[in-house]
Amino acid sequence: MSATPVRVLLVDDHELIRSGLGAVIDMEDDLDVVGTAATVAEAVAQYEALQPDVVVADLQLPDGTGLDIVRTVRAKSEKTGLIVLTMHSGDDQIFAAMEAGASGFVGKDAPSGEVVKAARHAAISPRSFICTGLLGAMMRRQSGESTRLSEREHDVLLLLADGLGAAQIGERLYLSESTAKSHIAKIYQKLGAANRAQALVTAMRIGLLSSVQRAQPSA
Repeated sequence: MSATPVRVLLVDDHELIRSGLGAVIDMEDDLDVVGTAATVAEAVAQYEALQPDVVVADLQLPDGTGLDIVRTVRAKSEKTGLIVLTMHSGDDQIFAAMEAGASGFVGKDAPSGEVVKAARHAAISPRSFICTGLLGAMMRRQSGESTRLSEREHDVLLLLADGLGAAQIGERLYLSESTAKSHIAKIYQKLGAANRAQALVTAMRIGLLSSVQRAQPSA
């Protein structure tokens, strides 16, 4: 951990959540809440003024969404960590957060420690994406048992998550490109996915992946 605490901007339109979550974050020696906001407009203004290392924002806000904040900040900085909090989650919301440039997606049902963990991750690796909370143990138990990848397929999945295409995966695993494509097709089939993004979101949801690189080429 850095000797200088990670500076966090906390955005939520409920004062109780801001104060409660802020108190939890401030208890950590390596994290420091430097500002709060209740709207998208306030958050953007606070970001400009404070230049925090990490922004933790609720998905639903009075004048927009946390994704509006993510897109605005990501357009200005690739180094800022961006965490989205929500009470409602599904593959569409997760995919939207990942596409917007978020570093993480955390359900409000998650223990407060998950937000702390996500903030630390975002500060260190803002270009990768993790999700937790609503997409946690229960969904992994429900879905993970019915989706089993072979060891080789899992190796391919990890490289897909790193943003590699079929040719690069083949080189890395000493496979022909056609064999790599065959493994990718089987992964998509097992995960019920039509493309890389859907496969990665589903893999995270059921616990096959812990994080995904944010910027990915098409496969």
